[in-house]
Amino acid sequence: MAQRPSSAEDGYESWGLSDADAEGFSEFEFTSESEESENGSSNEGATQGRNRAYGRGRQIAGGSTLARNAAAEEARVEAAIEGDFDRLIQSIREAGDGTSSGMLSKMWDMNLEEREAEFKDDLRAASGVGRTKRKRGRRRGPILSQQVRALIGEGNQAYVDANIPEAIRIMQEVIRIEPRAAAAWSVLAQCYDDMGDRAKALQLRIMAAHLNHDADEWGELAQQSRSLGYNQQALYCYGKMYHLDPTNINALWDRASLAKEIGDLKTARSTMLVMLKRLPHHLPVLDELRTILIELSELALCAELFQGAFDHYQSAFPSGRGVDPETSAQVPGGGFGLMHLLVLADLYNTLGEHIKAINTIRRGCRWLQGRAAQKFWDACEDDREWDVPESGVQRGGDGEMQPGMYPLDVNARHRLAIARIRNGDIEEGKMHAKIVLAQDAVEYAPLFSEIADAYFEREIYAEAGHIYEMLGGDAGTSSLYVLMQAAACRRMVGDLKEAAEVYEHVIQADPSHNEAKMKLAEIYEILNEPRKALDLVLQVIESRKRRAAHRETPTDAGAEETGSASLFEEGKVRGAKSKGTPAKANPNKLTVAQLRELEAEKEREAVQAWRRVQDLWPRMLANDEEATREWLVEAEKLVESFRETRALFLTSRHRGFRGMFPRSSRKQTTEATEDSMASRLQLELGRDTLARKGAKSGNVDKFRTISFQDWLRLFMHYAFLLTRRGQYDLANEVLRHLLYSNAFQSRSSQDAIRLALITCAIHADQFQNVVEQARKLINAHQFNNEPIRILISSLGSGLRATDAFLVSTLSKHLLRETRLADAAVRDPESLRYNTSQRRYGLAGSSGKGDVDDVPEDEEELEAPAIAEFEKAKLPTKPNPLNVAVYGQILLAAKSYQSALFYLLQAYDHAPDDPLVCLCLAIASIGRAMQRQSDNRHHLITQAMAFLTRYRQLRGESAEGIDEVEYNFGRVFQQLGLQSLAVRHYQHVLDAADTRRKLDDEDCGLAREAAYNLSLIYVSTGAAPLAQALYRRWLSF
Repeated sequence: MAQRPSSAEDGYESWGLSDADAEGFSEFEFTSESEESENGSSNEGATQGRNRAYGRGRQIAGGSTLARNAAAEEARVEAAIEGDFDRLIQSIREAGDGTSSGMLSKMWDMNLEEREAEFKDDLRAASGVGRTKRKRGRRRGPILSQQVRALIGEGNQAYVDANIPEAIRIMQEVIRIEPRAAAAWSVLAQCYDDMGDRAKALQLRIMAAHLNHDADEWGELAQQSRSLGYNQQALYCYGKMYHLDPTNINALWDRASLAKEIGDLKTARSTMLVMLKRLPHHLPVLDELRTILIELSELALCAELFQGAFDHYQSAFPSGRGVDPETSAQVPGGGFGLMHLLVLADLYNTLGEHIKAINTIRRGCRWLQGRAAQKFWDACEDDREWDVPESGVQRGGDGEMQPGMYPLDVNARHRLAIARIRNGDIEEGKMHAKIVLAQDAVEYAPLFSEIADAYFEREIYAEAGHIYEMLGGDAGTSSLYVLMQAAACRRMVGDLKEAAEVYEHVIQADPSHNEAKMKLAEIYEILNEPRKALDLVLQVIESRKRRAAHRETPTDAGAEETGSASLFEEGKVRGAKSKGTPAKANPNKLTVAQLRELEAEKEREAVQAWRRVQDLWPRMLANDEEATREWLVEAEKLVESFRETRALFLTSRHRGFRGMFPRSSRKQTTEATEDSMASRLQLELGRDTLARKGAKSGNVDKFRTISFQDWLRLFMHYAFLLTRRGQYDLANEVLRHLLYSNAFQSRSSQDAIRLALITCAIHADQFQNVVEQARKLINAHQFNNEPIRILISSLGSGLRATDAFLVSTLSKHLLRETRLADAAVRDPESLRYNTSQRRYGLAGSSGKGDVDDVPEDEEELEAPAIAEFEKAKLPTKPNPLNVAVYGQILLAAKSYQSALFYLLQAYDHAPDDPLVCLCLAIASIGRAMQRQSDNRHHLITQAMAFLTRYRQLRGESAEGIDEVEYNFGRVFQQLGLQSLAVRHYQHVLDAADTRRKLDDEDCGLAREAAYNLSLIYVSTGAAPLAQALYRRWLSF
């Protein structure tokens, strides 16, 4: 066992730690505790207070003052231990039946968390400087009454007479009268020991030890508890032993070893940290603590401790050699050797602090070689200090520092290679890696694998693949992991068939390897072999079902509890619940640390897939079929990983995305509630400016390092590609799901997704979905004409588009919008703003209208959303577009008389619009041709007047001449004036001939005019003329 350093004060002063980490560094804080209050009862124990370390560490003038302080501290320690005794006695009295015979029949369990907290307080109190060790004798107990002394004498006599039951009865009565009678506990323990009940005897001796205050006795009790398997009780005894004798490092070591042995890593960690306080930079303690901190994922603390030891040994042994305190021999670094340097470099590389790892190896190896004074090498950014002739690197020209050619251990060079590659110094890292890779692959296989992993992380797949294949080619170094990585490298460099062969080899070696099957299925899909891919996926699904069924099978996991006579719940470790029935642990539930590790892994996969998608994007847009298939596979991974993340699809969508692990505190919850209320009130009062001013957003604009703009672009391209390949339903589902993501609740994002839905629906001839999404846009942009124009342009032509245009819900919706716009102009006071629907409505109405028009999320808006969803500006003049579009719906439905009513209103608002004039002409002709018309000639004359007005407005330009002539011909053909119709159709064909001289592909409306003209020729018996038209304009 390591001995205490000769100068402890130097070690103490080297630590300047705060109490920021209550679980770790709090043990290093110099504190003391106040004296036990004079009026405190025995049940309450000693009240604890704290004074700063520097106050205790000062030199106190006068030996008597120091002695008084030591005596006071000894009294405080004993009072604290007796406080535990008092609590035990009180628990016995409260839990027992009130008789002396039953008061020891109950198991005396003590709370582990309280005992551990008290032990930490004891450690803090015991870490003072300047206290001298005093031999502790047995402390005299309280003054006993004559009756108690007589009973003790009778009990002792009964024990001498071998009347064990009578001795037990008498001593229990003594304890009932005076629990602080230590002799009664000792005799009672001896009685049970003679009866063979070692567990009960040990329990009673622990009770007596609280009164005797003997550190050696606590040590014996700890050993006995450990031999009986009462590990938690042994930890408690070791703590009391160190409490009474703070110089006993063995007690701390035994306590830490036992805690590590039973898996209580937090207790082992805190105890060893205190040992480091007593023995600063002690290497055996550091080596033991390293494994514990790594298991607890406290790598930063571990690196800090090793860095502190490195600095200490460097300053203590500047020559690089010193006496090892364990062996008293001259060793490199005084004990802090190459292995410790490698540990520190590995810690820095794992933490991503690669520069520190590089400096550790360079300066540390230089120090161990006795060249610590050669600090000029630090000025070199490269590692020429460690160049070797075999590397082939030529450095050190005129005026430059020449390479040092100093030897470097292959393990240290390996750490340098890893740090350089991960830090982005690829060429420097390759130089070191080349030297390491020249070694025997069987002997240095772990080093080879780590270098390959570093290359893989930096996406240098060719170099990584070469190393993986080198390892995979030898049975002694090959593994499934190496083969999987080799296949991944093959795939990333484009060798899909070779990658598939490696995956097949892995599956052959391990048929249950689902990851390899999924990777192989992806490659088969890219290679256009869907049947093979499907078979593999079905195998994986079946395997997971069997695994899930196996997990759900009930198993008898009831472990037999040990230590039923222990003062503690022996099956329990720190952090477990102490009250109530402990809940059954869910084996499928991950801890926060596991969730963070899983998210980090998913983020790495997302970054890799995103880069692959970006590489394939230009080839996909160029319609490269193989690149398109691979792009779809990689994009599908990203899309599905996004859609399965619950944090991106919360019920409170307008809060935005705040990260995978947002901070949540009571203060933040209160602020969120206040912001929500303020937002609601501002919306009701219409004070948009104040709401925008008070808006606060803690949103994140990236998910797994990919910006949300890139995510949106990826989703849209993915949906477009699915639609082109005949998978419209899947594309529609993906985009509709994206509408509910709290990352895309801004108005611009919602509009972009709806426009993408409209685009896919147009391509798939799903015009009912076009109308649905256009209506959402119209609702979102109230009193804005652009969504209506998008609707009309999306329903350009065709029977299906016409059917969607005539659906009753659309006509009712446009009629409501028309009435609202008219009310906004005529009587703005009649409108009220609906905060839930975020749009205006007529006062007194329910405001719901059609079910499809109600927003999908009527939740209360958060403050950040207020500025985004601003109130629409009320119109100040009549809008002809609403009534014109509604009139066109009626026109398409052949309700000509109603269409005339609304179109004439549009004409009043926009008399110079040629489209309105054309629609009025068509409506007038249509009404004139109906049987119910009572003034046909008037309607025809009106139609010709509007048609003439249309000609004047449209102009005689080359772009509009064929349109005007065609419409005139179509009207005359409708009226049966065939000769006039022929003339106008012929003008269209002549204009097309002129246009085709400039552009052979541009024929305008010639085909439509030729078809209508051929119908006239056929009906009048001029079949040869019709055939000529067919050959000229209608044959392809």
